[in-house]
Amino acid sequence: MAYVDDKKMNMEDLWYLDSGSSNHMCGKKECFSYLDASFRDSVKLGNNSSMAVYGKGNIRLRVNGVDQIITGVFYVPKLKNNLLSIGQLLQKGLTIVFQLGKCKIFHPKRGLLMEYGMSSNRMFILLAESQPRESTCFNTVIEDQTHLWHCRYGHLNFQGLKTL
Repeated sequence: MAYVDDKKMNMEDLWYLDSGSSNHMCGKKECFSYLDASFRDSVKLGNNSSMAVYGKGNIRLRVNGVDQIITGVFYVPKLKNNLLSIGQLLQKGLTIVFQLGKCKIFHPKRGLLMEYGMSSNRMFILLAESQPRESTCFNTVIEDQTHLWHCRYGHLNFQGLKTL
């Protein structure tokens, strides 16, 4: 178990487990691996104020060297802290156990997904590095050039191209 000093850590890497949050939320657009920017909503905060939601998507987090995908995350640009909604995790079929100063999150088929300890201020903070996009190293792009040759040969039909 690692101690998290949130004054020294990058705030993008900290996720607060929140029982009062109805949705997962993140304030950094670059953390999203997928974002539907057309989605609009607003969220009400504990002090009765509200913030605008400018998208909904997925965030890939690396927790203890393992990638986890968090779906249905609201993009709230004015939000200063990332929030993981306990309710949303439960709704997705995960089991959350709080015991002896630890929080454990279990998947029904994959077993233990995450485990982390309570911070000094009695909060459960997940330290996870966001992985916004798939790694492009060693990826190969294969382009089908059939259409290109179709145009070069004066729009010859595709059966004719195969004959050539």
